[in-house]
Order: sequence, then structure tokens, then C-alpha cells
Amino acid sequence: MNRFTPIAIVAAKAGRRGRKRRYWAFLSYAHEDSKAAAKLHNMLERYRVPKALVGSPHPLGTIPKRLVPVFRDRQELAASSNLGREIKEALVVSNCFIVLCSPPAAKSRWVDQEIRDFKRLHGEDRVFAAILAGEPFSGDEATECFPPALRYRTGPDGTDTSEPAEPIAADLRVEGDGWRGGFLKLVAGMLDVGLDDIVQRDQQRRQKRMAWMAAASLAGMTVTSGLALFALDARNTAREERRQAEGLVEFMLGDLKGKLEPIGKLEALDGVGSKILAYYSKQDAADLDDAGLLQRSRALTLTAQVAFARQDFESAERLYRQALAGTGEAVQRNPDDAQRLFDHAQNVYYISELARLRGRTDEAEAATREYQRLADRMVAIDPANMKWRMETVYAAENMAIVLFNKRQFSETSRRMEAVLGPMSAIARANPGNNEYQRELSNVLAWLADAKRDQGHLAEAKAVRERQIRLLTGRLASDGPNVQFQDPLLVARRALGNLLADSGQFEQSSEQFRLAIAEADKLIQVEPENGIWKGYSAAAQLELARVLLQRDRITEAKGRADAGCALVAEMRRRAPNASDWQEAQTNCDLVQARLALADGSLDQALDYARRTLESAKGERSADPLKPRYRIAASYRLMGDILRRQGDREGARQAWAEGVGQLPSNVSERPRELSERAGLLERLGRAREAQILNSRLRKMGFRDQNRIG
Repeated sequence: MNRFTPIAIVAAKAGRRGRKRRYWAFLSYAHEDSKAAAKLHNMLERYRVPKALVGSPHPLGTIPKRLVPVFRDRQELAASSNLGREIKEALVVSNCFIVLCSPPAAKSRWVDQEIRDFKRLHGEDRVFAAILAGEPFSGDEATECFPPALRYRTGPDGTDTSEPAEPIAADLRVEGDGWRGGFLKLVAGMLDVGLDDIVQRDQQRRQKRMAWMAAASLAGMTVTSGLALFALDARNTAREERRQAEGLVEFMLGDLKGKLEPIGKLEALDGVGSKILAYYSKQDAADLDDAGLLQRSRALTLTAQVAFARQDFESAERLYRQALAGTGEAVQRNPDDAQRLFDHAQNVYYISELARLRGRTDEAEAATREYQRLADRMVAIDPANMKWRMETVYAAENMAIVLFNKRQFSETSRRMEAVLGPMSAIARANPGNNEYQRELSNVLAWLADAKRDQGHLAEAKAVRERQIRLLTGRLASDGPNVQFQDPLLVARRALGNLLADSGQFEQSSEQFRLAIAEADKLIQVEPENGIWKGYSAAAQLELARVLLQRDRITEAKGRADAGCALVAEMRRRAPNASDWQEAQTNCDLVQARLALADGSLDQALDYARRTLESAKGERSADPLKPRYRIAASYRLMGDILRRQGDREGARQAWAEGVGQLPSNVSERPRELSERAGLLERLGRAREAQILNSRLRKMGFRDQNRIG
């Protein structure tokens, strides 16, 4: 849909039918931002539209050679209740409206009124925001940069509605599009053309100009002076090329990345990061200026995120550490720059997360404490910045997760509940902020897992159901978005397992089916995403185990085959990914149970032995978890041997299983069930009875099963 209101409609609304327009844009700003407004005004009026675009069709006629004139009020408004006549007339005859956004602009009643009047005259589609400072939709008066009329849709009478607006925005900040990238984004919007058309033609024009200048400088000079000037010009040309590339780099790391992430396009994201790294590979990192150093680090972080999503943890960690070195250098250059601290903290977080997922608990805790220190430092520099304050919330959440992996389930639950209160309030105050809504979902997920592992199954189910309501509500209102589909898939799997543990097998099966359907949607979007295929495989195998318990053998076999096929495919692609080792164990475990249910005892024993070998190769964020899975494999092997009549072999297998179980540790309900099952098989009925009594009080019904 075209972003511009047809010119005939605009003329009719303004009551100026047939009158020629006077201004290409109306520039609105707060008095405190006068210098920035003068700079942007100058850039707009000096800008020459690329020849290839001049004369092209435009919703308001044809594209001109220059975007002139641009209206900018050069004096403060008098303290009257209405906008001046000159300004009102300028609003009527302006094609576009540009507002310089900053905390002062957000507080300015004049800026707000100008936006409101322009919207009433021409609609909302021709309003462009240029972020100069602060944060959009921050919910904090000290940092909010969007005026109210920009944050919400405006009714025909100029009053705010309750519906959040989504203004077209360029980010002039260093950490955003930068001045050059933001300026080109504004121009592309005004001309109603693609940004890539503007950026590429801008680069070509600058390169031609530099080549012409180099040739002119060399003409008529002596060999010696000519060589000297050539060297100087080559240096300047290199600098200019770097500046030219920065506009495209800023776009790729900002606007393009922001559009690709919600739809989960890994290949495209990887291509963005690779192109930027290829550009910077031609330059010595030590010679990069601050902007170049930060852009290179952000590109490394982006490619690391793609590797992480593909479960290529080796490559992800290598790339994150390279990015960490770059952001660390940037912080050393300016340790009081909160944005640099933020960029550095993101890499520290992912280093801690990789260490946690790979079972290096102490390293994960140390990195998480460093992340907490950086977050606290950001807030100390700028206490009013909501973005920095959110980092302290994330850090508290991450520390709770580290404690979760240390089996401190009660303390994890306490800390997550402490985070949940402020996170819920922030999400309620900012309903349009997807990041806050997603983070609330994460807190609910970890709280549910902590409640589950404490044995509070009913509470865990209630928290998961709340999370699912949050996510399905966001998807219903906003449409498909992988940032909500991904956690919804995980939440449905988790709820399915809780229901199975409580003996509610029909409801459990339904959740697993919904999870599989969600996974299918995501895999269609990005077939290379190993995490989503892992989720799908897990849900298929979990459903197969529930179907087995309900004696629906044929359907269970179909689900198991589908899950195992995904595991085999992804193990070929990423043989070292730790999650696939666990998935392989689950696959062999289900196949062994299917063979046992079918009476194929030799085949069942073969699968059980494969299960044991696979479990022995597992690595986990919780170093004790593989021991329980090894114990489960021994229990299954013993059950099969007993069916074959080998009672001594069965008893030996069960004893090996008990020998795997750690002593004096907090155990999850499934782990208690595993211990009880093995003790019962070995004739230690009294010990097993005590554990089974505890499990019944928890509401745990699906006994002697572990996954």
C-alpha cells in the first residue's frame, strides 16, 4: 500500500484545490535541538536527487532534482494558545512532515500540536520521525523522545486515540542509523523509493566525484608532487569510501536486521553479517575509528547469533569472543559511554549463556556477574534511561538461571518472583514494546520451571498457562512474529510435560500437537534453523511417549519416526551440537520402548544399548542431569533383560543405574521417580515407598519415566 495520500485528496482536505505546493517538507523540532535542526535542514536543501530517479513517477507528481524548499521555523513561538499563522499555512502546503525526536521534543506542546495538525490535514502516512536522542516508547518521561501525537494514532479531530502508532523512523544516533544513514532513510521515504536505491546511487555519485577530483589534482603537476598528491588523495579516497560504506552498514545492522529478525530469516541475516565483515576484513582493526570498531563488533555479534540459532556453538563462541574483544576495546577508549557498555554487555551475556549451556557453570556465573556489573555501571551513568535499567532486570534474571543450573530451585523461584513484579509492571506500561512482552514471557517460563522442579506442579501449570495467554494474545493482535512463536512452542511443550506428569494424558497430547504445528510454521519460514527443528523433534518424541502410555502404538510409532528423522537430519548437519546428543538419546529410548511394547525383545535391547551409549555422551547446563539419563537407560535395559528371562543381568543393570544417581542433591520430580523405580526393582521397597509418597503429594502420577 502506498504510504502517501493521493494529492487530490490532500488538496480537497486543505481547501486549496489547484494551489501549487510550496514546501517539500515541514521540519518540526524543540528549541533545544536548533543546531541539529539547522544541520538537517541544510542537508535536505543541499541534497541532489540521483539523476536516474529525477522525473520518475511520484504520488505527488514527479520526483524533482532537489527537495526544496524545506520549512523550518527559526524563532520560538510566542506564548499564545495557537500556532502562528505562518506555521499553519506552511503545514497546509507541505508534502511531508519531519519531526526531530528527543526528550525536549517529546515535552514540547508546540511540536506535539504541529504533528497533530499535520495529521489532521494530510493523514499519518507522510509523517517521518528522526531520532536525535532518548528512546522511543520508553515509558519514562526523562528518556521518551516521541511526542504523544507520534506515539498514538490521531483521530480526525486531532485528539489522541488509544491505538499505538508505528511511525516511520530514522535513527540519527551513532548506535542507530547514524546521521548519514538516517538522512538517506528520510530521503527515501520522502521520495517514496527503496532505501537501497538511494544508498547505492549515493555511493556511486561520491565515488565518481572522488575519481574526478583525483584526476583533476594530478593534471599538470610534476612527477614528484603528483605522486605525493596521489598518495594523499588515495588516503582521502579510502577514508571517503569508508564513510560511504558506513551508511549501508548502518542500514544493514539497523533497519534491515530489524526487519529480518522478527521473521527468522537466518540465511539473510547471515548474509548481512558476512558482507559487513568482508568489508572490515580489508582494514586493520587497530586502525578503525570508534564507529568502525563498533560496527565490526555488531556484525560479529550478528553472525554469532546466526551460528547460535543453528546450534553451531563452537562457531558462535568463537565469533562472540571476537566481538567481545572489539566492544572491550571500544569501552577502554571511552569507559563512560553507556551505549558502549551496553554493546559490550550483550557479548558478555552470550558468552555466559554458551558456558551455561555447555555445562561450564562456574564460568557462566563469573560472566553473569560481569554482566551485572556492566548493567549497574550503565544505570550509574544515566539513571533515567529505561533501556539501561532493563539491563539490570535481565542481569538479575540471568543470575537466577545460573542458580537454577546449580539446582537451587527454591532460590531461583524466589528471585524470579522478585523479577516478575517489576517486569509485569513495565510490560503493562508499555503494551506496544515487543521486547518487554517477550522478556515477561521469559521470566514466566523460568519461574514455571523452578516451580516444577520444586515439585509445585499445580503452580507451575498456572504460570505456564499465563505465559501461553500472553503469547497467543500478542500473536492474535500483531500477527505472525517468531519472537513470540518461538517461546509459544516451548511453552506448549513444557505444559504438555507438566500435564503428562500429572496423569492428564489427553490434555498433554493436545499441547504437544499444538507445539508441533507451531514448529511446522517456523520451519517453513527458515528451514536452516536447528533450534526449531530440535523443538519439533522433541515434541514429536514427547507425544510418542504419551501415546505409548495410552497403548496407541501405531500412532506413537509414526510420531517417533518423524522425530527421529529430524534428529538424524540435523546430526548430519551439526554433529557436535550438544542438544542433538540429548535428542538422539530420546529417539533411541522411545524406539526401545516401542520395540518392547511390540514384543521385539532383541531389537528393544539393541536400542536400549544405543540409548545408554548416547546418554553417556551427553553434556548439559546441569552437569548432574546426564547421570539421571544414564540411570534411566540402565533401568530400561534391566526391564528388557528381565522380559528375556535374564534376572541376574536385569538386576546388575538396575544396580548400575542406582550407582549413577548422585547423593545429597535436590532432585526434580522425574528424578525422584527414577530413583524410586530403580529402588523398587532392586527390592528396596521401603525406600521406594517414601519417595513415591512424596511424589503423590506433589500430584506426580507419571512415575518411573525420565527425559
